[in-house]
Amino acid sequence: MMDMHGGSRTAASPGVRVETRSSGKRGRARDEQGQAAVEFAIVLPLMLTIILGVVLFGIAINDDVALTFATDTGAQLLSISRGQTTDPCQTASQAAYSAAPQLNQANLAFTIVLNGTTVTTNSTQPSCSGSQQYLVQSQTAQVTATYPCNITILGVNFAPNCTLTAKTTVLIQ
Repeated sequence: MMDMHGGSRTAASPGVRVETRSSGKRGRARDEQGQAAVEFAIVLPLMLTIILGVVLFGIAINDDVALTFATDTGAQLLSISRGQTTDPCQTASQAAYSAAPQLNQANLAFTIVLNGTTVTTNSTQPSCSGSQQYLVQSQTAQVTATYPCNITILGVNFAPNCTLTAKTTVLIQ
């Protein structure tokens, strides 16, 4: 039988299609079947590890920014509260708690230094009533807050000894 288009001879019955196998794409696809699944299985743990690391780092950075903002707010309020408060440490800590409600108040620890004198150290409810005499105009006040890193996922703490610290020093008005 003579093919009218290509001029080649094929020995086929009418209605039966005969194809020759080429060495092109079709043959390679059969040999590489499942390659994508193997590549996915190799790359997936690496990608999940990277994504988990980015999430944990983001949580730690968010807590650090919140802690810094809370410490700044407490110190700023302390700097302008001369003569208006009988407990400057309580004033500064309450301002810090209000500025960062996402931080667990029980885990926040403060060290407050007024006019060079440490009036409270590492207390979750700092109180230094009677310390208003340390709020002297043109002297410094320093508020330091510490907070443990909160990077626990599925009950695993990836940095158990990590502690965030923020310190702000202001001039008393």
